[in-house]
Amino acid sequence: MKIETDRLIITEFTMDMAKDVHINSLDEDNRRFVPDEVFETIDEAAETIEFLMSQYGNTTGPLVYPVITKKENENIGYVQMVPMDDGIWEIGYHIAKKYTKNGYATEAVKAFMPVVAKEVGTNEIHGICLSENVASKHVLKKCGFETVFEGMGDYQGENCDIYKGIWKL
Repeated sequence: MKIETDRLIITEFTMDMAKDVHINSLDEDNRRFVPDEVFETIDEAAETIEFLMSQYGNTTGPLVYPVITKKENENIGYVQMVPMDDGIWEIGYHIAKKYTKNGYATEAVKAFMPVVAKEVGTNEIHGICLSENVASKHVLKKCGFETVFEGMGDYQGENCDIYKGIWKL
């Protein structure tokens, strides 16, 4: 897969991306909002990349793709679609802290969703984040997600104050 926007390339992982994935995962926002996606070592990142690469071409596991800047050719984060129960798919994304506040997450998510929704055969995508993650809520809303719930709910196995939106193709 290769999706291009004005400033970004969304592509498939390669093993030589492990160092960037490791570094991008260490910022405080990632530790706070998605601690299960923090890779303390390059080897941990490489192991995860190897698994993610094995998922390309099927729809049973997470489909995760790195986001690369065109101009600088830097790996700045990822976008992903994760299958949930009952054929529902959830969007996920992370842009490393030093690249935030540039609109990269919004640009990547907007380009990614229609392409991958068709690939996995869905007409709607769910977006779920902690309510306190104001930046993530902002991205979802800018990408056309309609708010369907905000309050206490399950987030990674814990009862938390969450935001949930749905995007339709």
